[in-house]
Amino acid sequence: MNTLATSASAAVLDTATIEHLKSWAGRAETASDLITAFPVTGLAATLDREDGAFLAQDPAAELPPLWHWLYFLPQHRQDELGEDGHARRGGFLPPVPLPRRMWAGGRLKWQADNPLRLGQAVERRSRILSVAHKAGRSGELMFVTVGHEVHNPQGLALSEEHDIVYRAAAQPGETAPPPTPAETGAAWRRGLSADPVMLFRYSALTFNGHRIHYDRSYVTGVEGYPGLIVHGPLIATLLVDLLHRHAPGRRLLGFDFRAVRPTFDIHPFAVNGQPSDDGRTVRLWGQDHQGFLTMQATATFA
Repeated sequence: MNTLATSASAAVLDTATIEHLKSWAGRAETASDLITAFPVTGLAATLDREDGAFLAQDPAAELPPLWHWLYFLPQHRQDELGEDGHARRGGFLPPVPLPRRMWAGGRLKWQADNPLRLGQAVERRSRILSVAHKAGRSGELMFVTVGHEVHNPQGLALSEEHDIVYRAAAQPGETAPPPTPAETGAAWRRGLSADPVMLFRYSALTFNGHRIHYDRSYVTGVEGYPGLIVHGPLIATLLVDLLHRHAPGRRLLGFDFRAVRPTFDIHPFAVNGQPSDDGRTVRLWGQDHQGFLTMQATATFA
């Protein structure tokens, strides 16, 4: 999971702070980029795909689904970063004072007749759709949903809703929610081991400085996790990559996913897929070494 934490203690959000954070709803920003070949070939190598060289040689190759996450990357100066390697709070996203941040899931739709391609100049138009506060058994939560539209020279290519959850710091003696057993008997399954090299390479490709993904002394000593955390977007990308391996050539129109439980580098894990009877959709899920669900998703084909 893409969790962010700082050394700040758990915060209590009063009514004024909550209303201030909710005022971020509606804020917008626009970013531009060029779909170049190097991030594509780098991710292909990281995922052990065979088509990286082919993609690089085709000047108008289609960008595989979810690989737009390699672009529009924030590049904050070193003196703008916090202890955990992320940029300090504020700016486009609301400055939520809860220390842990998680990429909790998302929903994506691709335009079948207008794929993103190598060499295209692209623009991402982002807007904060909602900011909501809740109190749960583990403390206070803030939910932020960001909408993105990615346009190429032909117009809208994909739309995305990105869910972010902010949580209070873990408290001594806090009991984790009971894990959910993953489904067994999947038609498609791939066993994986996310070693520190894979996590470093994905962090580098996405310019992600969050130390929980590559700094073992930080993630275990400061944040208290048992090992390096596998990026949530990387697991989602591996789920979609499973479609490429078992249903090559099928065009993806939709992908909805939700993170359930962290995955750590100290144990192997697996991604699974179960196509529907009519072949139009595929249920996808990740599971850890104990067989517990870590991410669940649904893919929809054209």
